[in-house]
Amino acid sequence: MEKIPLRIVTLSYSHSQSGAYALILEEVGGKRRLPIIIGGYEAQAIALGLEKIPTSRPMTHEMIRNLMEHFGISLEEVYIHRFDSGVFYAVLVCRFEGIVKEIDVRTSDAVALALRFGCAILTNEEIMQAAGIIMEDESQQIESTPEVNDVDDEDNDEDEDVDDENEQDYLSGSSDPVFSISKLRDMIDWELEDLLKNAIDNEEYEKASIIRDELKRRKKS
Repeated sequence: MEKIPLRIVTLSYSHSQSGAYALILEEVGGKRRLPIIIGGYEAQAIALGLEKIPTSRPMTHEMIRNLMEHFGISLEEVYIHRFDSGVFYAVLVCRFEGIVKEIDVRTSDAVALALRFGCAILTNEEIMQAAGIIMEDESQQIESTPEVNDVDDEDNDEDEDVDDENEQDYLSGSSDPVFSISKLRDMIDWELEDLLKNAIDNEEYEKASIIRDELKRRKKS
């Protein structure tokens, strides 16, 4: 299956769920975007990588990079290869003495490591079809520089234990009554389509992702 290169568009705080962030990836040379909901620790790690901000002591992803480089292991690419039940699955494609191995990893950690190694972030057409959001208006582009406070606070390491399912599904427990799953299922199609357009226009990609999934669920049934 042909691989599609992605770039990081933005990392923004989720207004729908406290402590969650929306990581937006976009296909290179295209308009489709993948919104991925991640935890605060992972958002901090990605922000540090984007800004190339040094820390007083190596944090987790720097430690992994240093360890791999010390033993001569290169990171060739990270590959987001599967999307299932709202969860993205990724692997690290590593090379050691001519042998290539794939290591299962959370998507947020894969992106954080890709920034530190300067390697490509890739996905495939199947995932873009299933989870991508099309951006028609280039004026909707938003700032790609994230703002994360307390970037040197290593006490945030405890956020690292967020389950994969929760990482992608913060919004299912959102206190926002408009975007609860039960409310969406009570709406008719044209209401959902209007809601989806409004979410995309306002760059609320995590909300748009949930609405899009509900529309796709109806088409399958």
